[in-house]
Amino acid sequence: MMRVLWRMLVAEYSKTGCEWREQLGDEAFRICREKGTEPAFSGKYWDCKTAGIYLCNCCQQPLFDSTSKYDSGSGWPSFYQPISPEQLLEHRDSSHGMNRVEVQCRRCAAHLGHVFEDGPAPTGLRYCINSASMKLSADND
Repeated sequence: MMRVLWRMLVAEYSKTGCEWREQLGDEAFRICREKGTEPAFSGKYWDCKTAGIYLCNCCQQPLFDSTSKYDSGSGWPSFYQPISPEQLLEHRDSSHGMNRVEVQCRRCAAHLGHVFEDGPAPTGLRYCINSASMKLSADND
C-alpha cells in the first residue's frame, strides 16, 4: 500500500520543465525549479505580518507557520523553524563561492532558500526563504 501511495506522489510531482513553468510562471519557475533567488526586499512576503501557514508554491505542502516568522533584516522571509523538519530536505550548497545549506521541499524538491545558524532562540536557525517559493494560506481564508 505504501509503495503505491509513494509512486502516485512521485508521479504527481514529476513534471517536465514546461509543465512546471506553465503552473508557476517564469519568475517562480526560475526560483523554485532552477534554484534562483529573488532580490532582497522584493518578495511579497518579506515584510508580511499576516497570520497563517506558508505552503510550498509547487505542491502546497505546509512548510512554515507565521508564528515562527521574524524580521531578520535580510530582506527575505525568515523563520526560526519549519512546521516539521521532515517536510524539508537540506543539502550543502557551495555555489557562488559560498558555503551554505540549501533548503528544498521534500515532497516536490522545489528550491526554497537556505538555512543559516544565526537565528534567534529557541532554535538559533534562520530559514531564509524566497517569497516566490511559498504561498500563504491566511488564518482567515
